[in-house]
Amino acid sequence: VMGNSSEFQKAVKLVIDTVSFDKDSTVQVFEATIRVLGSLLSAHIIITDSRQPFGNMTIKDYDNELLHMARDLAVRLLPAFENTKTGIPYPRVNLKKGVPPDSNNETCTAGAGSLLVEFGILSRLLGDSTFEWVARRAVKALWSLRSNNTGLLGNVVNIQTGHWVGKQSGLGAGSDSFYEYLLKSYILFGEKEDLEMFNDAYRNIQNHLRRGREACNEGEGDPPLYVNVNMFTGQLMNTWIDSLQAFFPGLQVLIGDVEDAICLHAFYYAIWKRYGALPERYNWQLQAPDVPFYPLRPELVESTYLLYQATKNPFYLHVGMDILQSLEKYTKAKCGYATLHHVVEKTKEDRMESFFLSETCKYLYLLFDEENPLHKSGNKYMFTTEGHVVSVDERFRNSLWQDILPGEEDSTEKVKPNELKAVNFSSNCNRVPDERRYLLPLKSNYMRQIDRMVGLI
Repeated sequence: VMGNSSEFQKAVKLVIDTVSFDKDSTVQVFEATIRVLGSLLSAHIIITDSRQPFGNMTIKDYDNELLHMARDLAVRLLPAFENTKTGIPYPRVNLKKGVPPDSNNETCTAGAGSLLVEFGILSRLLGDSTFEWVARRAVKALWSLRSNNTGLLGNVVNIQTGHWVGKQSGLGAGSDSFYEYLLKSYILFGEKEDLEMFNDAYRNIQNHLRRGREACNEGEGDPPLYVNVNMFTGQLMNTWIDSLQAFFPGLQVLIGDVEDAICLHAFYYAIWKRYGALPERYNWQLQAPDVPFYPLRPELVESTYLLYQATKNPFYLHVGMDILQSLEKYTKAKCGYATLHHVVEKTKEDRMESFFLSETCKYLYLLFDEENPLHKSGNKYMFTTEGHVVSVDERFRNSLWQDILPGEEDSTEKVKPNELKAVNFSSNCNRVPDERRYLLPLKSNYMRQIDRMVGLI
């Protein structure tokens, strides 16, 4: 993304020469997929792109080594999908020995249902349907378990019985990337059923999770907020939200619901302004953190970047600068950037997650780099949930297999990329009009209302 081809080539060679997955190590299927498998596939796609928009990222004598490594890792993750009565995978797998004998039968919705982008890309690059098949089966299994009453999903499920162990339905931890990948799978692969599931899920989220006034930028009442509810009744379960939910405005931008995204983003930014970071869990009723640490998460930056791309309102550049200055002031350490152990006291932990580099820094960099090839080259790109760059490419829209799931009619009707339509959001999906570009995205009285709501004023 920074166009530094020599460092990119050095890193790729280092991975090819030194990394092996033949290890007696138990990993989380979800994290290994989004962090490791996703990065291997993204780098492979960049190396083999005939257009080379980022500068010369080709590798001399490259023989698809990263693709072969990706396949090797994915094959080692496949045992997680075996011996489960529902098709929903085990959460952990040993890279050498398969599923550990004492393995947990419970997994979260996001962990089991957010494998389709990486597994689907791998299947389509290799012409081998296995990987997409197991990931898609897991998504459909989870989808079939949603509540008949509300259409919502819970956050923790038993993979053998299909019984919901965690009945909380929300947009944060345990659920977030499930919704993100329904839409992104559709954008990438063009399978109409993915869009239909997303639209249905989005409608139910609006009906049951959204609180506050109907419109973001007009009318009376509290600012819009998405809360955690019981998946079966839609009743409020608690009064906290978590920092992972800050990804949702970015997802709303992708579907075209820019107005609603502006409001939710403003709420999270107000919390950031108060603490100089986002607490992992924030209690909106008590106006205080419930879980006070901040592990350098990217979600607010990601939504800021996507809102800027959609509106070109300089307000979002100011938000980015604010975030950048807070990171420099509170999290910088001798050898990198540190997790904040407590957002009020600003104590640090000796930990810097990989997503800080792959997402937080990348989205901040791209926010300010107007001329980046990602924005200018005329190619379309999508980010995985871990911030890896994937080109939206015709070859990912051609599956070489007819039925993705056995015993089903082929319902995988293709939709052209420009036909993306959401059927159920509160405002139209036009870009924000030019005359509003240089005003605050939210009317000042609503901004003050949000500031009061988080105890800023």
